[in-house]
Amino acid sequence: MKKIQVKIGNVIFGGDSQIVVQTMCNTPTQDIEASFEQCLRLSKEGAQLIRLTTQGMKEVAALKVIKERLRSEGITTPLSADVHFTSDVALAAAEVADKVRINPGNFARDHETARSQFKKLTEICRERGVAIRIGVNHGSLGERIIEKFGDSPMGMKESALEWIMMAREFNFDQIIVSLKASNTRVMTDAYRLLYSEFEKMGTAYPLHLGVTEAGNGESGRIKSAVGLATLLSEGIGDTIRVSLTEDPQKEIPVARFIADYFSDRKRNFVIPNIYRKGSEPAVIEASYSEPDWQAFILKAACDLGPLMLDNIADDIKLNVTIGSKPAKEEDVARFRDELLQAARRRFTKPEYIACPGCGRTLFDLESVFEEVKRRTSHLKGYNIAVMGCVVNGPGEMADADYGYVGEGRNKVSIYRGKTPVYRSVPQDEAIDKLLSLIEEDARNKVFRPRIG
Repeated sequence: MKKIQVKIGNVIFGGDSQIVVQTMCNTPTQDIEASFEQCLRLSKEGAQLIRLTTQGMKEVAALKVIKERLRSEGITTPLSADVHFTSDVALAAAEVADKVRINPGNFARDHETARSQFKKLTEICRERGVAIRIGVNHGSLGERIIEKFGDSPMGMKESALEWIMMAREFNFDQIIVSLKASNTRVMTDAYRLLYSEFEKMGTAYPLHLGVTEAGNGESGRIKSAVGLATLLSEGIGDTIRVSLTEDPQKEIPVARFIADYFSDRKRNFVIPNIYRKGSEPAVIEASYSEPDWQAFILKAACDLGPLMLDNIADDIKLNVTIGSKPAKEEDVARFRDELLQAARRRFTKPEYIACPGCGRTLFDLESVFEEVKRRTSHLKGYNIAVMGCVVNGPGEMADADYGYVGEGRNKVSIYRGKTPVYRSVPQDEAIDKLLSLIEEDARNKVFRPRIG
């Protein structure tokens, strides 16, 4: 199979090159100083590509200044413009950025306009040596695709494939493709379906992997590792982002660990004996001795997560040593619960969807998410979303039962499923409103959680 290589700045994606680690700024792009400083920190931390939100022409102009300042400081890390809804902005961003991310689900108002604008985009990018990411997201597929295939892994694959074929028609091969979802099962199924199409075509384009809106803390790290490891261990994937609702600097060491662990693009874990007694669950027994807790959770999630996600095993029994001392039983038990939930095998607490935030977020997403988790921790089986803005939030929280979505400065919308129930709620009242809606629905039995 022919493997296309894509050159973005001084970084090569795809082919037999190493897995590339990338991240995204969470600063407003129009805040040039804050964005410039964050790009400096992210580059020094090891980010090999940095994406910035570019929702309008003012952000394109700001991106140009940020890039010029970085280059004047000797920072050559490629910059990607993240564009949604406005194809004209994508065309302008292509004159500035090293890469332009577009979403097929919202690139233009209709298919013919999308084809015309995408052709113009490929022409600009070809002339300037700029790459394009065809960034499909579960929950924001176009109406044409949903009508044919539903909001499903098949729909995600078909959406990406349609735009890949357009790029081929326009004789443009400098494309990277992503099919992101917060649900690890949906995400891995979609990428596998697309990779199967690559094998049929005889041509593979670089794939950008990510579990979107993974959350934060151990949960976000474990969930990301499970999804990424499942694909990387099969040789699928060329660049990764770990999306955490934290400072983006904290994403990079996690992504680097995973990228290094799968540098040879194959499973590193020798599957041990899997024990099953009659009809009881199949249990993996494994031992780990790691220097610190994060190294353990990432390594074990990379090893064991794919086996859980693919139903090869049902449970785990671990013997863990951290820095020469036995790990606490309660910590190992917590990891086990997190792993089984990330692999969607057993849910012992609420499932959270939380975006990492970007320049469109107008509130302190990290602190709000922590408070939402604290106050909803008893809602086992519920799927609750905390999203930074209305640009992508309502679509990308497709699996959520309820959602807290930033609407504007200090204003929030509260969703039941995909329907906004309350709009323009003051931020200091929004969590109370979310909880009262959940409690009212439970009393009236009008809406029930979809996982359990």
